[in-house]
Amino acid sequence: MKNKALYIFLFVSAVAVKTVAQELNCKLTVNYSQIQGTNTQVFTTLENALMEFINTHRWTQAQYEVNERIRCSMTLTVKEYNETDGRWKCELIVQSVRPVWQSGYQTVVFSFKDADVSFNYREFDPLELRDNVVDNNLTAVMAYYAYLIIGLDMDTMALQGGTELFRAAENIVTAAQNIGETGWKAFESSRNRYALVSDYLEDGMSPLRRLMYEYHRTGMDELSVNAVRARAAMTAALDGLKQAQQNKPMSALPGLFTEIKKDELVNLYSQAATKEKEMVFELLSSVNPSLSAEWEKIKQ
Repeated sequence: MKNKALYIFLFVSAVAVKTVAQELNCKLTVNYSQIQGTNTQVFTTLENALMEFINTHRWTQAQYEVNERIRCSMTLTVKEYNETDGRWKCELIVQSVRPVWQSGYQTVVFSFKDADVSFNYREFDPLELRDNVVDNNLTAVMAYYAYLIIGLDMDTMALQGGTELFRAAENIVTAAQNIGETGWKAFESSRNRYALVSDYLEDGMSPLRRLMYEYHRTGMDELSVNAVRARAAMTAALDGLKQAQQNKPMSALPGLFTEIKKDELVNLYSQAATKEKEMVFELLSSVNPSLSAEWEKIKQ
């Protein structure tokens, strides 16, 4: 019996070890449709190398089961490619989703277009990441968004749960200051890599980070239990958008949240009571008036 018990213990332990996985389940695509007259194999090689880099690197010390990996996608669109010197100019679209409890629905947590991703890469160059050392803009950008995706996912699970991941992304920003590439500097843009993670870590954005938690955990995850109560919790949480915008009017984060969630918000509140519809319409219109046509759908 002892031998049998030992065998069962070792088997279960082995299965547990085998099911522990990295944090991300990322579908990465290199779109080179705009590039003509060059060897296309380099694009496939880069796509495969980036997929491996993102999905096999351990970004945290947390233990993830295979089915817990964060589903995300990255599309790297090549705008210019110089085969002679291995210089690339690209646009990167990043998106991550999170499952909603007791449903088959996936809610979008992060969606962002980084329009200026330039780097040097020749086919079969190794993609490496060393602590506090950035000498390759491509791996720096990928690592930055990996940390941001995981941090935002953690923020939806626990109040300010992603802080350490945002600090890891901030470390990438700091280390990238001297590599001469755009997107890492303060004051270049309110929507560049520096600005995004700096704002997430600012005390003034704590209402928005509280919103991230309450909207998902006490709202979306409770819709299958009591839709009216869950939507009321989400309505209360949305006030965090206005508070965050008042704390830092130049921050892109409140507007970015509404861009990401606009379709979801319209669908949710189109079923709400008239008073609740009007309240949410007014709030969203004040935070992001550029989407007024979308917010009008709430009242219909």
